[in-house]
Amino acid sequence: MKLRQYQRAIDESNIVSKTDINGVITFVNDEFCKISGYTKEELIGSPHSIVRHPDVPAEYFKRLWETILNKKIHKGLIKNRTKDGKAVYLNTTIIPILDDNNEIEEFVAIRYDITEMIELNERLMRAQNDLRDLNSLLWQKVSGKTKKLVELNRELEERVAIEVAKNEEKSKLMFQQSRLANMGEMLANISHQWRQPLNELSINLYKLKQSTKEPSSQFIEIYEHSKAVIKGMSSIIDNFRNFFTNNGDDERFSLKDAAQDAILMLENTFKNASIKLKIDIDDNIYIVGRQNEMAQIFINLFSNSKDAFFQHNIKDKRVNVRAYIQNDTNKQIKYAIITISDNAGGIEESVSDKLFDPYFTTKHPSVGTGLGLYIVRRIVSKLQGQISVSNLENGACFEIKIPLNGENDE
Repeated sequence: MKLRQYQRAIDESNIVSKTDINGVITFVNDEFCKISGYTKEELIGSPHSIVRHPDVPAEYFKRLWETILNKKIHKGLIKNRTKDGKAVYLNTTIIPILDDNNEIEEFVAIRYDITEMIELNERLMRAQNDLRDLNSLLWQKVSGKTKKLVELNRELEERVAIEVAKNEEKSKLMFQQSRLANMGEMLANISHQWRQPLNELSINLYKLKQSTKEPSSQFIEIYEHSKAVIKGMSSIIDNFRNFFTNNGDDERFSLKDAAQDAILMLENTFKNASIKLKIDIDDNIYIVGRQNEMAQIFINLFSNSKDAFFQHNIKDKRVNVRAYIQNDTNKQIKYAIITISDNAGGIEESVSDKLFDPYFTTKHPSVGTGLGLYIVRRIVSKLQGQISVSNLENGACFEIKIPLNGENDE
């Protein structure tokens, strides 16, 4: 049901088309027809060049086809022409769809219209050129007012720069929203694919216990630990799937329990990597939110430390977690202060201001996606909290500050 909702959201908010491997249109949605001026009957079966604008160089399309025929995704700004000859600008992503033999079956193109922004930029640039010409003319005619004219020109240029910056920010926001929508659909697909193996693993684990007539205490311990890990993985799947929605109710939970959930998931990983984890969390810290999201914060930060240890070849690996309640007497508010520090070499100052940006990572693409710290910041923001990072002598320290609003008054 949710997958259909995701598909509907993408279909109604984006311009979508499909072509076969020769570029012949096989599907268009209503938004494509609306912006192109053609009917579905006119488009389906026609080559995609029906909407090509003659201003676009042939070399551009040559590079485009080389990219997608090599099974790579093409992203770019494309100028198209509507049925009545009007130019439109589309931010376009073309994705090759592969069959079971890893051969190209078709191409899917997702676009969104940025014609208004492009035209606005052009108008702003023309306005800037007009202002520059006007300034030159006034300078020649009224040389005695040079200082005033220079100041006027500076103010006008600043205004133009501000408007251009606003427009660029709007474009970035729209692009980011599109990527988040696509990511939400991707996470739903992953959730669906993982759920069945986890269920089968849980059933097989139960059958294994049933087939053991007199299980040892070590067997029972491993069995219970495995069940807890499967339950934790299922919870994380739900957490990822629901992350970009408002599903689920907040609850009052123990911060220490959330940390223990994360430790359970990473216990064997830390043990195999010889990472020493020290936990110092007050028992009386309770937070209102979602326990599995708080556990996800710990998991992401613990995993970042683990990766940094191997990246910098650290021998004596240590992670310290501390949490306590702090009173702000001026604002009469209590805060939960959480610090997670390591001795993994620290963070370069040149990237510290980008750490929480989506898709930014200092790791190899096979290790990191650039979403971990972005998700951490999103969860902290939902808790009305703040997160910051600083370097210690031998490593990095993340500090999280969450208002408690009286929830820890026992």
